[in-house]
Amino acid sequence: MNRDEFRGAKRHLKGRAQTAIGGLTGDPRRQVRGAVDQVAGGAQYAYGRARDRAEDLIEDGSHLAHEARRRGERIIDDGSRYARQARDRGEAYGRRAISHADDNRGTTLAAVAAIALALGWLVRRSR
Repeated sequence: MNRDEFRGAKRHLKGRAQTAIGGLTGDPRRQVRGAVDQVAGGAQYAYGRARDRAEDLIEDGSHLAHEARRRGERIIDDGSRYARQARDRGEAYGRRAISHADDNRGTTLAAVAAIALALGWLVRRSR
């Protein structure tokens, strides 16, 4: 409960008491002042509740933004790690392919020639 809620509730109760006393004593001015205090106290109490709720929403929003940022950073970190792993695997496979090609030069040359011949045959205009 914040200050406005407390003061509003206090003023509302004071207004109810004044209205009751004014009704018992037959004092219409006291009844009117009591009614005004009741309405003003109720409004101040409602303002305090709304402000309290708004502060709660701000705090919740702040927590949600913090959590979203934390999750986003984790996704970025995971993506960076996966990209590094893919790069490392690509480099390893490339090294193995080059090593295999160096170890088997004749077979590699024959395979490249066969691929070049097949591509040349596929792209020629008249078949």
